[in-house]
Amino acid sequence: MTQRKNVLFIMADQLRADHLACYGHPHIRTPHLDALAAKGVRFDRAFVNSGVCGPSRMSYYTGRYPSTHGATWNRVPLSVGEVTMGEYLRAGGHKLVLAGKTHIMVDHKGLERLALDGGSELARLLKTGGFEEIDRYDGHHEPGEESGYPAYLRRHGYESDDPWTDFVISAHGPDGQPVSGWHMRNACYPSLVEEKHSETAYMTDQALSFMERMGDEPWVLHLSYVKPHWPYIAPAPYHDMYSAEQCLPVVRNEAELSNAHPVVEAYRQQEECVSFASETCINTVRPAYQGLITQLDDHLGRLFDFMSRNGLMDNTLIIFTADHGDFLGDHWLGEKELFYDTVQRVPFIVYDPSPEANATRGTVDNRMVEAVDVLPTMLSWLGLPLASHRLEGRDLLPLLHGTQPPWRDCVFSELDYSYRLARVIRDKSPSNARAWSLRSDRWRYVYWLDEPEQLYDLHADPEQFNDLGQSPDHEDVRVECRERLLQWFTSLKRRTTVTDEEVERGTNAYKKAGVFFGQW
Repeated sequence: MTQRKNVLFIMADQLRADHLACYGHPHIRTPHLDALAAKGVRFDRAFVNSGVCGPSRMSYYTGRYPSTHGATWNRVPLSVGEVTMGEYLRAGGHKLVLAGKTHIMVDHKGLERLALDGGSELARLLKTGGFEEIDRYDGHHEPGEESGYPAYLRRHGYESDDPWTDFVISAHGPDGQPVSGWHMRNACYPSLVEEKHSETAYMTDQALSFMERMGDEPWVLHLSYVKPHWPYIAPAPYHDMYSAEQCLPVVRNEAELSNAHPVVEAYRQQEECVSFASETCINTVRPAYQGLITQLDDHLGRLFDFMSRNGLMDNTLIIFTADHGDFLGDHWLGEKELFYDTVQRVPFIVYDPSPEANATRGTVDNRMVEAVDVLPTMLSWLGLPLASHRLEGRDLLPLLHGTQPPWRDCVFSELDYSYRLARVIRDKSPSNARAWSLRSDRWRYVYWLDEPEQLYDLHADPEQFNDLGQSPDHEDVRVECRERLLQWFTSLKRRTTVTDEEVERGTNAYKKAGVFFGQW
């Protein structure tokens, strides 16, 4: 019988589900992820709990929705009171190691309140979200001391005070002068770093070195790549591996711009959306985006080959997913956040080497799964208890092992757009720039605070062109969705300091504590 020893939790940043070959892309080359899907289970309807990096990742790391973990935007720290993946694993004798990105913001105020904002081991772990960081690299700005990447680049001849800006996200334009990857018009040029020194290559090297060091010792590794997230600039040969004709057709039409939802209309006024309204921008960025994905797949091939040669594919649970997708011009939008499947649906592949999973190898599961399901699945696979009074996701092992448990028929996602220009355009305050969404097999419903509702019939309108949020004919559907959303919201797990078992033991037990009120 397979000994369950290791967990490899791989996350790509801003990767659309429809941009892997095994998910149906007709041109992109992703043979190693396709092979992983052929050995495991590919979940076709996997969704994040927020279309934004930070809150989405915190749902993965806590097993809780943004409304309960509280880190509703990238700049909002996760409270030190939240129990994360690393803490659950440490309680079971495992360390959670990080190579790459987490987007965790330090809760300095919480640490100060507890007098923990010093150099203690507990403070260090709380600052990192419970991760043992072998290399923390978020990829949106010059790395600091948390990453060895700048020093690595300098050792390989990229001399600069800021080699990330000057080399990694820079290129030479047609006149030979340096140009910045921050300008999307430059996505067609190759990065100034050699491919072997690129972000994706470097982080794969960190993972390989870690596995080599661990030898036969068990481990849990979160390998979190920063690509294909912007800046959209790839090293040669990936920068021009694909042509615009090999990219998916843009999903948008002129009718979307008429009577648009007011928040969506406000989003379209933001700079990234104005840029992606241009066909030239789309045709420049999408090929580079696809190249970054194939590069990622090639390096995962290196990793999986090492694991195969060293017997690690026999005892390692592998989960591959993303924190959200990317509009890339669909619906006249750039970036992410809003409630379209383009952003909310992500690739989700799980490989379980245990014999119990043999019956489902190579299958596609159409049941709905969410980001919050990853943590309970990892804990269950390692034989660790599930904190049912805190965890809001579900264990996926029964699905992987071919059983048919009662399952959810909808998923939920949230958005806090308080930090965005769209809030200012809508003249909203930080307290009411919020939205919650329910997505079932047929309906995508969005409840906006102090804004009109949205509703899409996904059977008749899978691309979400026709908003039925104000349709008189669909009032009954909106009422049903609103009630279902309220039912979900009121059932979230907010009593987290005692377990349900402790509540059961303490029920009607006041006399045992010497309290005799109410007697005659």
